[in-house]
Amino acid sequence: MTWIIAYIFTAIAFFAIDFLWLGTIARRFYFSRMSHLLAGKVNYPAAAGFYAVYVVGLIIFAVAPAIEAGTWQTAALYGGLFGFFCYATYDMTNQATLKNWPVAVTVVDILWGTLLSGTAASAGYIASRAFA
Repeated sequence: MTWIIAYIFTAIAFFAIDFLWLGTIARRFYFSRMSHLLAGKVNYPAAAGFYAVYVVGLIIFAVAPAIEAGTWQTAALYGGLFGFFCYATYDMTNQATLKNWPVAVTVVDILWGTLLSGTAASAGYIASRAFA
């Protein structure tokens, strides 16, 4: 039951915070720099697949070690590192292979992925301790 609770709360935190970021806070930032690359509408099955798979990674690489260590700080650290490496891989690959990929997007996105992942993993850990 611990893992189900951890997954559900990590997923809710990740999705809700990312939705707020992409839908309101940083919407103009990304659109003003990448409108030439954006699709006309979101591919929801692909987005759902990303969120589902990414949260599994957060559980394996951040929440599980935090449960073993017994500290939310482990979830925050490992979640942040997981986010840093995943988002850096995506953004730096785009930087290396796509024309006109903005450096500002790379920097902001990596920072965002680090913060978002550490926060979501921490939420998953805390919920798993509170409700399991």
